[in-house]
Amino acid sequence: MSESKIVLGQLLTPLTRYRHWGGVYAIDNGAFSNFDEKNYKTLLARQDKFKDDCLFVTCPDIVGAGQRSVEIYKHRRRWIPEGWKCALVVQDGSENIEIPWDDMDCVFIGGKDPWKDSQCVLDIVRTAKILDKWVHVGRVNEKKRFDHFANAGADTCDGSGIARFDYKLRKIETRMPVLWDTIAC
Repeated sequence: MSESKIVLGQLLTPLTRYRHWGGVYAIDNGAFSNFDEKNYKTLLARQDKFKDDCLFVTCPDIVGAGQRSVEIYKHRRRWIPEGWKCALVVQDGSENIEIPWDDMDCVFIGGKDPWKDSQCVLDIVRTAKILDKWVHVGRVNEKKRFDHFANAGADTCDGSGIARFDYKLRKIETRMPVLWDTIAC
């Protein structure tokens, strides 16, 4: 893999309520901790004038439940207005269901670590790239995992471990941009 400078963007969530500091960003729904519909909708309304710079907005999901997350995604317009790029968060079990590829702009690789490290996830990433979909991987906190997903073709990733410990970020030399979940860089 050729070395290149890491591009930083911002990952906004209704949990942190950080302000957008400009440039490229994405919006996660905060479901990993607890989905808060009111704060999620407030964040989308606040960012509406900057939606052209937004890589994707994750639809609410259920951690570890692929089928339930797809069912929720089918109702995404309840939360995500037209004009935003929508991301389906794939979860454990997604290997056994039909992913609605034609109705999404991005696939966000969620799920628990053992599933995230599976062949199924690599197949989902490859399928997404063949279908020209943006691929984001959440909770990528170690160099080995960054390299794994960069080599698989992911476009961006995030990881709170990287955000909190900049020495980890310095170890990573990858072509895959990082979405930072804090204001301080």
